[in-house]
This record gives sequence, structure tokens and C-alpha cells, in this order.
Amino acid sequence: MPNTKGMKLEHIEERERITQLAQPGMYAFFTSKEENTGSAVLICPPGGYAKLTYNIAGFQFAKWLNTMGINAFVLIHRLPTSPDLVEREKGPIQDAQRAMKIIRSNAVKWEINTSKIGVMGASAGGHLATTLGTHTEDYSSIKDNLDQFSFQPNFMVLISPVITMGKFAHKGSLENFLGKNPTQSQLDSFSNENRVTITTPAAFIILAQNDPVVNPINGILFYQSMIEKNISGSLHVFPEGGHSIALMNNPKSINVWTKLCEEWFFDLGLFDKTKTEITSNKNNLLKTNRF
Repeated sequence: MPNTKGMKLEHIEERERITQLAQPGMYAFFTSKEENTGSAVLICPPGGYAKLTYNIAGFQFAKWLNTMGINAFVLIHRLPTSPDLVEREKGPIQDAQRAMKIIRSNAVKWEINTSKIGVMGASAGGHLATTLGTHTEDYSSIKDNLDQFSFQPNFMVLISPVITMGKFAHKGSLENFLGKNPTQSQLDSFSNENRVTITTPAAFIILAQNDPVVNPINGILFYQSMIEKNISGSLHVFPEGGHSIALMNNPKSINVWTKLCEEWFFDLGLFDKTKTEITSNKNNLLKTNRF
């Protein structure tokens, strides 16, 4: 595991929120063989880079993806607030890159198409997801067999994402990620609207105008950069929805976001549309700790 001081930390968790990890890893939610479309999504949980809210915006998203025949993996990454990290901001990125490499390295075994692997993230998880999609530096290399596999996703799903470290930054995420005294170079580098290129994958973005936590301009800035680079994207801004946009029980019209996302998946060719109404009853949960 790269970027460690060698400390042995205990796992700290309360009310389905992890604030310290002993070991990074991921939970895998596989579809049945009959329903498997060959698609997969790595989910980055929210939590402002201070905690991982892994159930509501992790496990529940994974189960929803399973109903469409999409395999899902919930990332449990090191937090930049960890005392064990040498370079705080690189910890989450390294774990996300490593997770994507693990998925691709097992593609044959898990019956996953390596050209149909995406990333999904809400809030600060959206920042990590876009970092995975826009930064080309391999921070996770430890000179092993996984180095031969790409860590970059083929598509992104972003829900109320943190994007910028500039004027419209979410202050808590910024400080937890980069510390109290980041350099201007760090602020610019991790303002992911600045990192969009012609190789950036397509993105589906959901925002609520009344989000009281992360200014929706974050997502708009990212979409603007995508338009400027002629990158395919789908942006939806709803008047109400707040910050914790869930699978259901959201206020008013924003509840249609899951249907819009499913249609976008169909447009990408991720699955056969006839499979969207098939719900998987398979509870195949695998914890992998091989980072």
C-alpha cells in the first residue's frame, strides 16, 4: 500500500459512517450471471473527505445498479485526515486508482467488459470520481502486476459533486483534502473543472439549485468545461432536492433522476433495456482488502 507511514490504525465507525480505516478495500455487489450486462461501476461514498457515508450513498446505489444488471463496487478509501498518510490528498486517489485496476484485472473472472466500467460519486465522492476521470498521473503504482491495467473510468455519474477548490469550493472538503494551507498550485490542480480534456469520459450530473452544502455551480463548472472540450454529458438541475439526493423520497420532481440516469446508461449502450425491470435478488457481497 503506497503513501503510508506504517502506522497501525484502528477501524472507527459510528452510525454507518467510517472516520478512520485500518485497511482500504471495497465491497463488491455482483449481479447474477443471467442478468449480468458486463457493465460495472465503482462508487465513491460521500462524507466531505472526513468520513465515508457508505450505506445510503454507497450500498443502496450498488443495489440499484444491480437491478439493471450492472455490477457495483463500493470503495472504502483512506481519508486524507488519516495520520498515517505521507501526502494526505493522494491517499483517496491512490485507493480509487487501485480499486479500478483490481476490477479490470479481474474482468474475465467477473465477466466484466473493460470498456464499460464507470465511476459514481456524491458530494466529496463526486470530487474523487472526477479526479479519477480527469487526472492521468498514476499515484497508485507500486511496481506490481496491477500497473498494466488502466485506472481511468469509461463514464462518470456525479450527484451534487464537489468539483472546484476555487471561489465556489466546499470549504470542509477543501480543508480535509488539502489541509489548512494549500498552495495555489494544489488548488488549481484539484479544481477538476481545470482538468477536463478531450480524453475525459462522458458524465451524467444531477444537481439541486437549493443545495445548502455544495454550491451547484460546482457541477455547472464541470459541465461547462466538458462542453468546451466537446465531451458528451448530461446535466440536470432541479429547483429542489437539497444536498442529500437519494434513490427515492426526494422532494418533488428530482425523484425522476434515477429514471433519467437509467436512460442515459441505455444511451451509452451499457445494458439491454429489457433488463431494466428485472430486479436481482442475489445478495452477493464480497469484501476485498487487497490494496
